[in-house]
Amino acid sequence: MNLRLLTASALAMMIGLAMPAQAQPQTTAAAAGSVSGEDWAAYKAKFLDSSGRIIDTANGGISHSEGQGYGLILAYLANSAADFDQIWTFTKTELLLRDDGLAVWRWDPTKTPHVTDANDASDGDILIAYALSLAGEAWQRPDLTSAAQSMIAAIGKHVVVPTDNGGITLLPGVTGFKSTEREDGPVVNPSYWVFEAMTRFASRDKAVDWKALSRSGQALVQTARFGERQLPAEWVSIKQNPVPAEGFTAEFGYNAIRIPLYMIRAGITDRNLLRPFMADAGGPGLSLVNLNSGAVTATLTDPGYRIIPSLVACVLDKKPLPQDLLQFTPTDYYPATLQLLALSYLRNIPGGCT
Repeated sequence: MNLRLLTASALAMMIGLAMPAQAQPQTTAAAAGSVSGEDWAAYKAKFLDSSGRIIDTANGGISHSEGQGYGLILAYLANSAADFDQIWTFTKTELLLRDDGLAVWRWDPTKTPHVTDANDASDGDILIAYALSLAGEAWQRPDLTSAAQSMIAAIGKHVVVPTDNGGITLLPGVTGFKSTEREDGPVVNPSYWVFEAMTRFASRDKAVDWKALSRSGQALVQTARFGERQLPAEWVSIKQNPVPAEGFTAEFGYNAIRIPLYMIRAGITDRNLLRPFMADAGGPGLSLVNLNSGAVTATLTDPGYRIIPSLVACVLDKKPLPQDLLQFTPTDYYPATLQLLALSYLRNIPGGCT
């Protein structure tokens, strides 16, 4: 069967019917205490400043909603309420400035004003809301739970939108991606689906069908595959059948590498979805791939990148992870974040490949 010829809604229905158990989250994946105190201390020493902002060390020292969301999640996973509050204080005072309840996405310490792009990024919004919901419930903090509920509602209202085929999808931001704004719109990014968050949102917000949104993301990962390695593009037009979006490089790149991590943490372990992501397991690095030519554009050798294909091989084939990937020594913000999220999963899943 040629999956490219299926409509996204039909494939989403197939996935929803074929994988009901696998689409459920592993309850320990988001357990407080699943990041060790030692690893969290090393992370925050390098990336968390005294104001509560997470510093993107490989991107000019800026901060962004994604980083603040990741920082909040990791502080929760490390069971550090004090650090969580520090990060949350910066986030709500410096980023939650929009009238719609979403966060501005980019904050630059070298610019005045510091906010250099007031559009939101829906992955950052989701990460922040998810962290607030987890911490609010675990620590019995109504203030965090209330903030989470408000933000979940804002996400559902402003960036979860209907599609022409009767489904729903997730816009990368409020502005710039709709069919009314782009010739090839809507344009989406498959790596913005934080699947574990959507499962949680589904039990706490009934205004949006979050389970259907999760299925649409899985369908997108299945259909938006290109080139010999059948990897998803980062920016995808879903005006008709999914194709790489105009004006973006057709690449499996830095954003897309986290897709399998998000699926695994949510308990989505379907082999057909995950198999293309484990080709680099045990190799010298994680490949970024031009999906038109098939050329490898970069090989990422940091443990935080290499752990992702090895995690897929662990989940699908029970292959032990190389021991060096289980040791955390932070380098740059993004790979360090991905490695801690992978390690928190491995340390709390019975029979993990360690």
